[in-house]
Amino acid sequence: MKNKLILITCLLIAETGVMAQSAYQWKQATSGGYTYKYVTNDPTKSRFYTLKNGLKVILSQNSKDPNIEFRMAVRAGSNTDPRNATGLAHYLEHLLFKGTDKFGTMDFGKEQPLLNKIDALYETYNKTTDSAKRKEIYAEIDKTSGLASNYSIANEYDKMMKAIGGQSTNAHTWYEETVYNEDFPSNATDKFLALQAERFRNPIFRIFHTELEAVYEEKNRGLDNDGWKLNEKMSELLFPTHNYGQQTTIGTIENLKNPSLVEIRKYYNKYYVSNNMAVVLSGDFNADEMIKKVDQSFAFMQPKPIDLYNPAPEKPLTTIQKVDVYGPSAEGVEMNYRGYAQSTKQSLMLDLISSILSNGKAGLLDINLNKQQKVLRANAGYQQMKDYGVFSLTAQPKQGQTLEEAQKLLLDQIQLLKNGKFDESLIKATVANTKLNLLQAFDNNGYRVEAATSEFILNRGVNWNKSLSTPDDMAKITKQQVVTFANAFFKDNYVVGYKHKGVDKDKLKVDKPLITPINANAGATSDFTKNLLATASKEIAPKFLDYQKDLNFGKVGIADVIAVQNKENSIFRLSYRFDIGAWNYKLEPYAAQYLTFLATDKYTAEEISKQFYNIACSYSFNVSNETATINVSGLQENFVKAVSLVENIFANCKANEQALSELKSRILKSRENTKLNKSAILTGLMSYAQFGAVNPTNFVLTNDEVKAITSEELLYILHNINNYKHTITYYGPQTLPVFTVGLSKIHKLPTEFTPAAPAKVFTYTHNTANQVYFADYDMVQSEIRWVRNGGLYDPATSPKITLFNSYFGGGMGSIVFQTIRESKALAYSTFALYSAPDKLGKETAMIAYVGSQADKMNDAVNGMNELLTDLPQTDKSFEASKYNALNAISTDRITKDGIIQSYLADKKLGYDHDSRIDQFNGLKTLTFADIKAFHTNNVSGRPYNYCIVASEKKVSLADMQKFGTVNKLTLAQIFGY
Repeated sequence: MKNKLILITCLLIAETGVMAQSAYQWKQATSGGYTYKYVTNDPTKSRFYTLKNGLKVILSQNSKDPNIEFRMAVRAGSNTDPRNATGLAHYLEHLLFKGTDKFGTMDFGKEQPLLNKIDALYETYNKTTDSAKRKEIYAEIDKTSGLASNYSIANEYDKMMKAIGGQSTNAHTWYEETVYNEDFPSNATDKFLALQAERFRNPIFRIFHTELEAVYEEKNRGLDNDGWKLNEKMSELLFPTHNYGQQTTIGTIENLKNPSLVEIRKYYNKYYVSNNMAVVLSGDFNADEMIKKVDQSFAFMQPKPIDLYNPAPEKPLTTIQKVDVYGPSAEGVEMNYRGYAQSTKQSLMLDLISSILSNGKAGLLDINLNKQQKVLRANAGYQQMKDYGVFSLTAQPKQGQTLEEAQKLLLDQIQLLKNGKFDESLIKATVANTKLNLLQAFDNNGYRVEAATSEFILNRGVNWNKSLSTPDDMAKITKQQVVTFANAFFKDNYVVGYKHKGVDKDKLKVDKPLITPINANAGATSDFTKNLLATASKEIAPKFLDYQKDLNFGKVGIADVIAVQNKENSIFRLSYRFDIGAWNYKLEPYAAQYLTFLATDKYTAEEISKQFYNIACSYSFNVSNETATINVSGLQENFVKAVSLVENIFANCKANEQALSELKSRILKSRENTKLNKSAILTGLMSYAQFGAVNPTNFVLTNDEVKAITSEELLYILHNINNYKHTITYYGPQTLPVFTVGLSKIHKLPTEFTPAAPAKVFTYTHNTANQVYFADYDMVQSEIRWVRNGGLYDPATSPKITLFNSYFGGGMGSIVFQTIRESKALAYSTFALYSAPDKLGKETAMIAYVGSQADKMNDAVNGMNELLTDLPQTDKSFEASKYNALNAISTDRITKDGIIQSYLADKKLGYDHDSRIDQFNGLKTLTFADIKAFHTNNVSGRPYNYCIVASEKKVSLADMQKFGTVNKLTLAQIFGY
């Protein structure tokens, strides 16, 4: 459950007076006995209902696959936390997964007195200041919680969602919102609504002290995140009175240490009421039937007067304020300006300006800073909240550049904007690109519900018409209006944040309390759950692909073509897929980077970027370890322009020695920054553990080799790329014959392909004893991964691997999550999986992970090792996992160019047919004994490599030696430079 850091900015709202009569008008209709509102020409065809109790319901019917996306949105978040109880909304979000008096418990009558006692103990604990007395009280809380856990059923909600086919249980809390999200198969609608109605009817705050510890872990993860710290400190200055800056979503350490279940209950009763909530659904349903079911399910909810957070306006900022943050990650600079409320013309303007400055292709920052390599990277964006927005400019300095110099370059671009030194066509191009992005995005149920949920949170849904008309409203803005606005807005009125590399002398952490593992009662089932799952759902029949019928195969010259016709709209996606990658040619990734900065015989590098943006098309050259891909996409009407431009780029790109020199410097600086990234370090440790001293992570050019790269070497790769074997894939409106004839005129091919250099082959390690691979990093937490190679992959084992992963370590209802987090409170994040490769000839691997406080590392390792050694048996969880795995295939609908991707993926694994057929049939016959045997034969009793990233000041060598032989690796050993 993570904070939602970014709202859907492309749907920013325009002020009522901004636009004239538009194509998007509110209308009212009645159907199925319910009145609703809708907006004309809405591509999502969303219906906006208000039920008698005030509950908002937003329905978007989209029956392309038999699944439904759900959001339960509450217009209350950290802004409405009491000042003396910050983090409360976030706590509550976690507790809404713990059940009610009907589920999550075996005997609520016996459990309730103990829960009441825990409530009272916390109230006493909060009022007590004597440390010794507090320890006594907490010991009593721990003891009573243990007794209460004899009656509770941990994760029963998650198990039910798994049993009905749910795939993505989650939630998030942010400033103005708490949102609960699910997706589920359409045949489980009645069960799903019954579960959600019960979930919000009378939530019981059980298993609290272990969940509280998970929030501590989440807080500590934030304290290890330099970007998070910078954002928090900058917000304090940007919003000196508003809760955007004065309260954080997770809360202060002091408030976290002194939670009040009484206050949390008050918060729930105050804000979780029908007239402050919305049910949002998009997917495979009949809207008339769905609204009736939602109404019946949530009719118990009652409205109450709502007093939401309504702050006094912030005073204008009149000075430049500076923030300095230190930490182990790479340095950077960020400038934040305070924006305006949603539903204002000013916010619409700032959204447009963010694209004029930074759109990934032709913005001022893109052209003047990124394309000219004046910084490592630069970006601009506008984040909209309800009361204000935040306009941000960010840059990472290049080698030898100070943060102040990088900041000045950002300010220079603002000055160009204020002086009108930009092409007015950027506005038209931004509108075209926004429309294209929305055309693609609204095809996705997840995007639909996210957009509608944000609309409800910001506006209670009343401005959906203006949200849809945003691109049209942007199109009416003139260059002069932008310039006038920019001169009024961008002054010495911002907060600048400098992220320095160094030691954070103020770093704190939330210390671990003494927690006795609770009884998870994994095998228990409440009567509510039994009744809910007793009724069989109507089965959804799987729809498998027939590659010979669903794909069109052809030729362009000597290249194979695989195509799927797009019969829905005018979008095309074209790819050239080469059988060569970085393992064939170490220089190839660098050639791809170099290409960005090169001119051709016809166009400068800047003109190329502008041309693609102006025709709302995109192209990329991506190089992975084993393959390379040239991708082109956009509207079919611009196909010839876009593809011809791409062909011209590769055939005629010219050397630019200055650009290459700058690129080398940036590569070396990026490498320095990578060494400061703890996630990259952990990935490198795993690679070292799996393949030894020469592995995929460090199989790169040395720094000296980078310095020696020549334009001639890189241009040879680019100019000759089409001479290597590749497959052409096309998804678009044209038929195969029309496409192949047209492309053959543009895409010139040799009479035979150039043989590729053999790819580097890495040797898998098979250690006979435990090994520890350790890297020192200044952090509060410890990151631990277990990895062990499991031998060559046999596709016949795929069903067992899928079911094992679902049962053992995948998701909140898994054995690993229940034990490590729910029962023992050892981590916020944990998982385990048996990893299957993407290609025949590669090995499988058993991988496990725990991210915990450093002082919990030993307990976390022991907890995971117990599960790797002995697989607990919980029959209900196993059956739910099996049903979930089968249902995921039954409801999976592979369409569009996904059919091509599926075909190519199956081909790499040796299938000539849809591999899901074998997967589905194999899953049906599996029993727990099969999974137990798989665990015994592949997981239990084996030597493991422990990959640990932590501060050596917080974890001891002696402790790590208990796990295995310790190998402390240097960053040079890990990365190869």
